[in-house]
Amino acid sequence: MNRRDFIRLSALAAAAGAAGRAAAQSMNAVIPFKTVLKKALIAKRFDAALAKRLVGAGYPGVELMDKTVTVAEARAGRRLAEDSGLSIHSFMGGWHEFNSKDASRRRAAVEAAKRNIQLTAAYGAPVMLLVPGRVGGMAMPKPSQFALEFDERTLVLSRAVEGDNAPFAEYIAAQNDATSRAREAVEELIPVAAGEGVIIGLENVWNNLWVKPAFAAAFIRSFSSPWVKSYFDIGNHVRYARPEEWLSALSDQIVKLHIKDFKIDRSVPKEGSFVRIGEGSIDFKSVRRSIESIGYSGWVSIESDGWTDAEHSAIMDRFFSGTL
Repeated sequence: MNRRDFIRLSALAAAAGAAGRAAAQSMNAVIPFKTVLKKALIAKRFDAALAKRLVGAGYPGVELMDKTVTVAEARAGRRLAEDSGLSIHSFMGGWHEFNSKDASRRRAAVEAAKRNIQLTAAYGAPVMLLVPGRVGGMAMPKPSQFALEFDERTLVLSRAVEGDNAPFAEYIAAQNDATSRAREAVEELIPVAAGEGVIIGLENVWNNLWVKPAFAAAFIRSFSSPWVKSYFDIGNHVRYARPEEWLSALSDQIVKLHIKDFKIDRSVPKEGSFVRIGEGSIDFKSVRRSIESIGYSGWVSIESDGWTDAEHSAIMDRFFSGTL
């Protein structure tokens, strides 16, 4: 080999090495997402101590949950948040007994929801989280057993599991009653929500209702209203279906997100338990890609224990970037 060939081959080898390193770095690079996520904590009331806590840990927003505040107190909290450069992005209205067997309790639940809508508006938050009922105290399938069959038009559930449904007849009847009662209640709330400029975000939670993505999505879409959307919790229904399936089914109906983690264990009664974020069964990289695929940009409230505010903030940064 002469000197000229040696130099040429050396240059080619160096170029190949540089290309390989560049490819490796590219594979490890953060995926550029078009969707933009904003992180928030969940707290009770807004005061100066909370403002300091949020700013110190790097959270631009908060979701509030104390339903005992007055409208005047909520308005004061809004002013303080605005003065602090922070956003109260939602209010957690929580559980409502829309399917109670007691008519007086159902009426009280609707009136409480109306008041919570007013509190949400007073805080300047655009969305109120609402859980529209729950059932229990009866034989029902394990989470992994559910195989729902329902009428897309009427939302009537005809099957809970594959095979013999006789053991779950009471559950099926309770689900159908809850669907009917909840629809009636939410329909009454829609004019109130519209008047206050507040979207009702129906949340998936451990209420044993609408436990599969297609059924939950059909229920929410049945209102055909811009004032009724989905408040989706990434960790709540993992034992029924992967978060990616929920995100795909709910899609453009999602108005807000919660984040937590869940470890599936089919050998225990509840088929798993909540754990610290990053220690469960959720593939957060895949979830982030699913969020991108449905085009959701907006707030994500962290609802988890086990880490400090600053640690949770860093975890959310990694989730948002697709590296968690």
